Amino acid sequence: MANESKLYPVILSGGSGSRLWPLSRAHYPKQLLPLSGDNSMLQDTALRVSDKTRYHAPLIIANNEHRFIVAEQLQQAGVSPRAIVLEPLGRNTAPAVTVAALMLQREDPNAIMVLLPSDHVVADQQAFAAAVDKAAGAAAGGHLVTFGITPRHPETGYGYIRQGEVLTSHAGAFGLSAFVEKPDLPTAEGYLASGDYLWNSGMFVLPAQTYLDEVERLAPKILEQCDLALEQSFRDLDFVRLDEPAFAACPSDSIDYAVMEHTHKAAVVPADIGWNDVGAWPALWDIAEKDAQGNVCAGDHLLRDVSDSYIRAEDDRMIAAIGLENLIIVSTDDALMIAPKARAGEVKDLVDSLKSADRSEAIHHRRVYRPWGNYKDIDEDQRFRVKRIIVKPGGILSLQKHKHRSEHWVVVKGVATVTCGEEETTLNENQSVYIPKGVIHRLANKQAEALHLIEVQVGDYVGEDDIIRIEDTYGRD
Repeated sequence: MANESKLYPVILSGGSGSRLWPLSRAHYPKQLLPLSGDNSMLQDTALRVSDKTRYHAPLIIANNEHRFIVAEQLQQAGVSPRAIVLEPLGRNTAPAVTVAALMLQREDPNAIMVLLPSDHVVADQQAFAAAVDKAAGAAAGGHLVTFGITPRHPETGYGYIRQGEVLTSHAGAFGLSAFVEKPDLPTAEGYLASGDYLWNSGMFVLPAQTYLDEVERLAPKILEQCDLALEQSFRDLDFVRLDEPAFAACPSDSIDYAVMEHTHKAAVVPADIGWNDVGAWPALWDIAEKDAQGNVCAGDHLLRDVSDSYIRAEDDRMIAAIGLENLIIVSTDDALMIAPKARAGEVKDLVDSLKSADRSEAIHHRRVYRPWGNYKDIDEDQRFRVKRIIVKPGGILSLQKHKHRSEHWVVVKGVATVTCGEEETTLNENQSVYIPKGVIHRLANKQAEALHLIEVQVGDYVGEDDIIRIEDTYGRD
């Protein structure tokens, strides 16, 4: 593909992936996890469109909560994004795509976007590239193109696309007759037998200007508010922050409902690319290599007479199981989830119940990621809390103080630079410092190796919100 016809990848990374709880949490959702290999799903998606002869640098649309993790993972993967645009709150896919189209169209009136969710698996990269080329040809001709996945079985968990007539001027592309909601099993079997239906992948190739024209015609309020949110956006470090009031006033709608189901310019490219949206735990069982008993296992486990199950231990505990079949068992350091594979979709309901009960397990793990590194809660009771803190090389915590607690820091690995009041000291391994309540302090790692320390908090309140930030390198409040 010639340079002048390079495509603009747009990667959507705003989902929460609650059906993959307890591994996926609101603050660390499935696209940020290495579920199908060594890379996170976001990294795999970015690398899928990293060929600089075919693609421009990707534009990332992300949740504000995930901004530093997204930026760090892209850096680890060697991907330099065009920009990371932060949504102040979720408004579904149509507004996110509209913001991307507005940004790209202003840079290049002829921009063609390759729109990809960040949490899908695509096993056949060569077939994916060929499908993108077919879709790009149709998009250059003014079509809004989606990928329809060639169905392998009568799936009831996906929406479908009914394929229309061949677009004679664009090889490999077809008209799009209809979008169809998730069917029951007999209907899905009929779809498969007919050969006219494809799985709805949620991936698109769109000419930016044509898409904007259709949004203006079909969903003008979305275009109006996205344009306003972008006009009033501002740069913050490596991020573009959309204006919150303007974006909050934008209708929440998917690209399918807002545009694709109503436009006369929709087209579909059938694609057999090893696609899976990893929508629930059974999907990971489907795509992974299985042992002789049909099990997929990760982590420490001991099984006897267990078959056709997905077993995943993410903590130091062993999973031992006897006489089970067709189960999902996932263990983290703060939760254990067990479900029949056939009911794994109900995990989302469990998460809703946890949120209603204001349980922290719905939101984050015991290991919590911050721009400077991460911390993990070890123990907590009345008047005390113990954490293990890891500060990455060059990481620096905010200059801060606490109203309710004092802190004791013990260095177990690395070298800490500690500001406590007016003094700055250097602590080596097995040295400690006491931070009195109300004293302004800061922790930094100026070394090339990670800093590990144990923090003991003591006071009448040890909640995470007892932080008064005086100064912060990362622009947090």
